[in-house]
Amino acid sequence: MWVLLAIAVVVVGFALRLNSMLVVTAAGIVAGLIGGLSPVKILNAFGDGFAGSRSVTVFIVTLPVIGLIERYGLQHQARKLIGKLKVMTTGRLLAIYLLIRQGTAALGLTSIGGPAQAVRPLIAPMAAGAAERRYGPLPEKLQEKIKGFAASADTVGLFFGEDIFVAIGSILLITGFVDATYGLHLEAIDIALWAIPTGICALLIHGTRLLLLDRQLDKLHAASKAEGEQVTR
Repeated sequence: MWVLLAIAVVVVGFALRLNSMLVVTAAGIVAGLIGGLSPVKILNAFGDGFAGSRSVTVFIVTLPVIGLIERYGLQHQARKLIGKLKVMTTGRLLAIYLLIRQGTAALGLTSIGGPAQAVRPLIAPMAAGAAERRYGPLPEKLQEKIKGFAASADTVGLFFGEDIFVAIGSILLITGFVDATYGLHLEAIDIALWAIPTGICALLIHGTRLLLLDRQLDKLHAASKAEGEQVTR
């Protein structure tokens, strides 16, 4: 149980807002030392973990590409495109993206979207462009709110969509854990089917929140406009 002290290292490190990579590394070293591992074995464990999950770092390759695309006007073109679609409001755009993201994740296409690949360079600028067409230049508070809702559409869609796909890692983890721990045999297809009602509820609930975002933006814009008029007076 002393190994659980590594969790305390993580809690304290995050509470102090230290670099998350350093905090996790320190927690791993603490857990290894308490567990009786030598420094060499701890280093080997870090190496094996990195080698086994090196596919996670593939996103680093995409960052320069996305940066170059943004540098040459991707966000500007996204705003320009959404500005021509007068029917498309911020809430409707994000609700459609939520539906697409969840549907593709349910088919196992989890890498189509993402914060770095889609939200920052495309979805957030398009949502902001729809709001700018309606309200004009946006104050920082409204911009940050739109960015947060754009990220939530991607996160909720992926989280509740991927569990419907049979071959996703989370389902395989559940079946393997239950079988090894409790001796119960679960079929992956059964877990995926039971995830469908949850996914539908998530789509309806968060989709409604996204559609109601337009009303929130109306109120925030009106309040910001009134505050600006008071300052002018």
